[in-house]
Amino acid sequence: MNDMDIETLKHMVDYGVIGLLIFMSFIAVWFFIERVIFYKRINIRNYKNKKQLDVALTKHLTIIGTIASNSPYIGLLGTVLAIMLTFMTMGSGDIDAAKIMSSLALALKATAVGLVVAIISMVFYNILGRYAEVLESHYETEEI
Repeated sequence: MNDMDIETLKHMVDYGVIGLLIFMSFIAVWFFIERVIFYKRINIRNYKNKKQLDVALTKHLTIIGTIASNSPYIGLLGTVLAIMLTFMTMGSGDIDAAKIMSSLALALKATAVGLVVAIISMVFYNILGRYAEVLESHYETEEI
């Protein structure tokens, strides 16, 4: 492979993985805002039983939890692919130490972005889960 092909692959891996992680973070923020608005406006007396309320309160929480648990792996995949491409560059005879170190350092940014998305999503998930528990508790105390 020539240098142009490797550079093209690096950009595809970099923008593909980072782009996917940014998209996932957008979805997590979107559902977090949607759930907060829903929780602020909900009238728990409109639900016939606790199961219906639970289904309504936990809607989209699975998506946020899935984003939180999988984004580090997607970031790690981006890092592994970028390191593989760096090794391909080294194997092609282009052994410039500064370029190699720069490529390895940049490869780690996918993992860093994945961890940031995971941490934020997990915070969102925990906040919303607690809010849902509080609303269910209010439902139970009003039912008695």
